[in-house]
Amino acid sequence: MFQTERRFLRLLFLLCILHYEAGQVFGVWPMPQQITQSTDRYLLSPQSFSFSYSKDSAAQSGCSVLDSAFKRYYSLIFPDAADGARLESFSQLVYQDKYNMYFVNKTEIQDFPRFEFRGLLLDTSRHYLPLNAILKTLDAMAYSKFNVFHWHIVDDPSFPYQSYSYPDLSSKGAFHPMTHIYTQSDVKRVISHARMRGIRVIPEFDTPGHTQSWGKGQPNLLTPCYKGDVPSGTFGPVNPILDSTYQFMSGLFKEMKSVFPDSYVHLGGDEVNFACWKSNPNVRAFMTKMGFGHDYTKLESYYIENIVNISSALNKTPIVWQDVFDYRERIPKDTVLEIWKGVPADYRTELAKITHAGYRVLLSAPWYINHISYGQDWRNSYTVQPQNFSGTDQQKALVIGGEVCMWGEYVDATNLHPRLWPRACAAAERLWSNEEMTSNVDQAFPRLEKFRCSLIRRGIQAEPLFVGYCKDEYRGV
Repeated sequence: MFQTERRFLRLLFLLCILHYEAGQVFGVWPMPQQITQSTDRYLLSPQSFSFSYSKDSAAQSGCSVLDSAFKRYYSLIFPDAADGARLESFSQLVYQDKYNMYFVNKTEIQDFPRFEFRGLLLDTSRHYLPLNAILKTLDAMAYSKFNVFHWHIVDDPSFPYQSYSYPDLSSKGAFHPMTHIYTQSDVKRVISHARMRGIRVIPEFDTPGHTQSWGKGQPNLLTPCYKGDVPSGTFGPVNPILDSTYQFMSGLFKEMKSVFPDSYVHLGGDEVNFACWKSNPNVRAFMTKMGFGHDYTKLESYYIENIVNISSALNKTPIVWQDVFDYRERIPKDTVLEIWKGVPADYRTELAKITHAGYRVLLSAPWYINHISYGQDWRNSYTVQPQNFSGTDQQKALVIGGEVCMWGEYVDATNLHPRLWPRACAAAERLWSNEEMTSNVDQAFPRLEKFRCSLIRRGIQAEPLFVGYCKDEYRGV
C-alpha cells in the first residue's frame, strides 16, 4: 500500500558548490524526523545544479515519478532560471539573498512519515470545482506532504461524475450536463497528476443517504416517501429492499474499479434519515419479514453489508464513516473507519472503541477546516494528538492517519485555496512529523509563516497568518 513511502529515507544533498560563507538557517514544513543544520552556506549555480540517483538507490533513471519530479522542481527551486527540478524538503532550504543569489545551508535530513495515510477531502457536489482548482490543490498537497486525495465527488446537490455505464446520472443529476461535470478524461488527468506527485486518489460514492441527485438519473433507486397511505412525491435514501438496487450498485462499482485504480474506496454510510423508510409500507413489510422489528439501524446494516460485500468482491478495501460502526453493522475486519463526529472527548472515546474492536481508523473530526473563525484557528488543528486516547500500543497502531476535510456548502473555486492554505498545513505536520518535536505552536509559527510565503511564490493563494509580508507577494490577482 504505502510501503515505498514508509521506507527510511536518508537525504544527502551533494551539491555543485561554487562558494561558501556564513549564513542563516531556515526551517522546513512539515518538520523532518531529524534535521541537522549549520550556519555554513553554499552558493548554488542554476546553470550547473542537477539531481542524480545514488548508486544504492532502489529507483534509477527511468522511474517516471522521480524523473518528472526532478524536472518539475527545478523551476520551484530556481524561479528566475529559464528551465525547470525537486525534492520537497530540499526545495524549501534554497533561498536568495538581496542580490538574488541562490544559497543553501549545510543540512542533513533523515525523514519518514509518522502516519501512512495523510488525506485531504474535497467536496465537488455542493459546489462544482473546476479541474484546474483540483489540480492546483494536488500541487499544494504535495508541497505539504499529503498523500491521499479523498474525492467526495457526488452527494445530494449534484452528481458531476460522468459515468459511461449510467450516463443519465450526470446528464440529469449534475448542476449542468455539459459544463459542471467530470468527464472520464478529467478523472484520468486528476489521477495522473496526483500519481506524479505521490498522491493516491480515493473516490467516495456515499450511500444510502446523500443520494438525492442520484435519483434524477436512475429511476426506482430511491425510496418513495409516503404521507399516510399515499406517496408524497418525495424520495428518501436508496431503497434497500429491491434487488435492482444492488444490481445497479454492482454495475457502478465495477465501473469505478476500472476508472479509479486505488485499492481503497470510500462507501460513506453516514447521516441516514430513517423517516422516509419508516413511512413506506413496503419497507415496513420488509422489516417484518427480516425480523428487524422497528430498528431501522438493522435495515441500514443490511444495506451496508451488501455494499461492502460488492466492493470486497472487486478487491476494494472499504472505508466508511463511523456511523457504520456505531450502528453495530457487520463489516470485514479490513474495513477502515473514519471518525468525523464530536469534540476531543467524543472522538477519543470513539478511537478507543473502534480500535478495541480491532479496526483500523482515520481521524478527521478535529480537521473540518471548512469551519472558520477569526484569528489563527490553525493552532487548534496543530495541537491535535491522534493517538491520545485510552488504549494499548496495539490499539494506537491501528490509527493509520487522518484527513483534512473541506466541505463545500460555502466553498467554491473563488475561496477554496485561501480557506485551505496554510490552515491545512497544521494537520499536514501533525500527520507527518514527530509529535514531541512539534508540540510548541509558537515555535511552529515562524516556520509556517515562511512556508506560507513559499506557497504564495509557487502560485497558491494561501491566506496570511498575521500581520506581515512576503518577499514574493501573490501576483495572480
